[in-house]
Amino acid sequence: MKYGYFDDQEKEYIITTPDTPLPWINYLGSENFFSLMSNTGGGYSFYKDAKLLRLTRYRYNNVPLDSNGHYYYINDNGTVWNPGWQPSQTPLDSYECRHGLGYTCYSGTKNKVKASVTAFVPLHDSCEIHKVTLENASDAPKDFSLYSYVEFCLWNAMDDMTNFQRNLSTGEIEVEGSVIYHKTEYRERRNHYAYYAVNAEIDGFDTDRNTFVGTYGSNKEPVMVGKNSSGNSMASGWSPIGSHRLSIHLEPGEAKELIFVLGYAENPDDKKWSAPNIINKEPSKSVLDKYSTSAQVNEAILSLKKHWERLLSTYSVSMSDEKAARMVNIWNQYQCMVTFNMSRSASYYESGTGRGMGFRDSCQDLLGFVHMIPERARERIIDIASTQFEDGSAYHQYQPLTKKGNLDIGSGFNDDPLWLIAGVSAYIRETGDWDILKESVPFDNDETKSQSLMEHLRRSFGFTKNNLGPHGLPLIGRADWNDCLNLNCFSTEPGESFQTTGPSEGPVAESIMIAGMYVKYGKEYATICRMTGLEEEALKAEESVKEVYDAVLKSGWDGKWFLRAYDAFGEKVGSKECEEGQIFIEPQGFCVMGGIGISEGLAEKALDSVKEHLDTPYGIVILQPAYSTYQKHLGEITSYPPGYKENAGIFCHNNPWITIAETMIGRGNRAFEVYRRTCPAYIEEISEIHKTEPYVYSQMIAGKDAKNFGEAKNSWLTGTAAWTFVSISQYILGIRPGFHGLIVDPCLPDSIEEFTAIRKFRGADYHIQVRKSKHGEPKAFLVDGMSMEGNEVPFEEGKKEYHITVVLP
Repeated sequence: MKYGYFDDQEKEYIITTPDTPLPWINYLGSENFFSLMSNTGGGYSFYKDAKLLRLTRYRYNNVPLDSNGHYYYINDNGTVWNPGWQPSQTPLDSYECRHGLGYTCYSGTKNKVKASVTAFVPLHDSCEIHKVTLENASDAPKDFSLYSYVEFCLWNAMDDMTNFQRNLSTGEIEVEGSVIYHKTEYRERRNHYAYYAVNAEIDGFDTDRNTFVGTYGSNKEPVMVGKNSSGNSMASGWSPIGSHRLSIHLEPGEAKELIFVLGYAENPDDKKWSAPNIINKEPSKSVLDKYSTSAQVNEAILSLKKHWERLLSTYSVSMSDEKAARMVNIWNQYQCMVTFNMSRSASYYESGTGRGMGFRDSCQDLLGFVHMIPERARERIIDIASTQFEDGSAYHQYQPLTKKGNLDIGSGFNDDPLWLIAGVSAYIRETGDWDILKESVPFDNDETKSQSLMEHLRRSFGFTKNNLGPHGLPLIGRADWNDCLNLNCFSTEPGESFQTTGPSEGPVAESIMIAGMYVKYGKEYATICRMTGLEEEALKAEESVKEVYDAVLKSGWDGKWFLRAYDAFGEKVGSKECEEGQIFIEPQGFCVMGGIGISEGLAEKALDSVKEHLDTPYGIVILQPAYSTYQKHLGEITSYPPGYKENAGIFCHNNPWITIAETMIGRGNRAFEVYRRTCPAYIEEISEIHKTEPYVYSQMIAGKDAKNFGEAKNSWLTGTAAWTFVSISQYILGIRPGFHGLIVDPCLPDSIEEFTAIRKFRGADYHIQVRKSKHGEPKAFLVDGMSMEGNEVPFEEGKKEYHITVVLP
């Protein structure tokens, strides 16, 4: 069943019932300040780093689900309710939530009072704004109270959840007029604070949670809201909050708007430590003055919408399949941008306290957003490369605030280095900015060990080249893309296990998936070398790539599909010889994407095997048969119950690899079939099964071996977003950047006869029309009316417009 519907004109998903199968969220913010907001007002905010600079508190294991957020309570003659339904859950006479691009609007009506909240993070300012509109829809005057509510986090979200013996004595609050200042730990070592304000005189406030909620109360109906009063409490230790109380009088038909601002501020550098317990209020006052009226806020919303229109205009398509067009034009690109901002750090499944920015994650995410914000992609590449070690390996994760490698996770994931080549190649093809290769970039953020970015790529390529196993295939290290396939966690003597910690343990296990990556991205590295005048290096790279290509054919082919790996004992993984885990999806996708086996006729066999063994109505599972018991020599992959996550779940991230591989052998119908099965717009009708948001991709869907087959988890922050956008935009529709210009090479299904697209590329607009041949019309490729050989339109410096017509046979 459906719980809402798409409004493509407004670029919104409209939710019509509050009790969705799971909280359906949106992300507010695009620069430094971010908020997660559910369809009922739940969520939290942070500045840059969800762990170290958390403004508001959120409880992931809370019951009722999603019952902490930025809330508004109305007490209307004893009836307490919220415009977003949560947390009071008072039945509403009407409800609606509109998730848009960088903003969320939700509204509710009760007893002829309508309350609506428009929430967003404005461009260039570190705050979250709520425009609250109250309307009297009755024919009599209305008097009621409105309460705001946020619960402050004590900045370090992990410490906030654990160090109670200290934290319950540190809370500090200051109130000045209608502004509540959260300055906990300001006196000790920080130069920042939070503030929460409303642009109206208040009738009361509370800053102490126990006073507002009640020591044994809950935010379902706080004590002070029930009393229709305020305690004017000043938090001292314990748990600081921010709550304003306003008495509202509305005549029949009258509406009133209030502006609430939750913000982050810092003392200017020259005043950091001059007065350790006195905050400098000027930074917050300047923001509050900037957003003190409805007109100012409306202008900021308009600017935000124009910002997103500009970003999405880089790639837009028109075709008869409105669901595919909806995803390409709006939601897939939007999710790519959110994933760029967050990596895997902060969602309703990632607490923001553990993982930071992933090395492999960020490189892959770049594939989906580089066309929209190439300048920020450039910055991200430098950040990623700076966490690399001199031998070409890298920290697996780094923290967004410090941009330093995460020591807790370390390195040793042997696919990581090759992803840097993938990201840099995508950036250069998009922008033509070859100068980035000359940028001086440190190793391990040590400026004394800086080398050119080209040298970083050289080390990336060399790391894999220098770490091949007994079969001439790349060593897997701790793991490859599949973090849970831990083949080197145990000694080479069966039955003798040992836990390892470093990147060079167990140098026997080999990965066929990394082999596919090496062939694919090794070719791109060779092209980069050649185009920068390094012909000899290019030839050597191609020679090394050919050796691994041959090794895959010799030792990585299992008769009908590619093997997954060789374990620490030299035994096959992902083979017909295995009792379980006979076939994996990853090498079938990446080997074919690298071109392995296409000319030998093996690619088609491998992809046919995927369809035969791994297909389900909800997507392609990662492996079959599922592992039924824990197997030490395979690691964490076997720790999951059958059908979940890496143990035969539908890992949506790698389904696009199959889509792309299918286009490489010209099977458009199959490519589109794979695309549709995990695409949110096509599975909106089964939201009661799927459960996660019907407008964004999820990381995982429970596989056919699982009890809850078809149920999704881990939505929003997933490499699925970038890879799926690449699969549909660059391979099915076929519009992708090349080193010399824009390539137009579609592989369409029968259901798409034609389409038009506008692609902005290197400062020019490309107007593209693609149609299938009718009545024997010959194949054609026209650029500005002139026939052209090939499918790559050469870029011409200074030219601002291209008109391309493609007639497919």
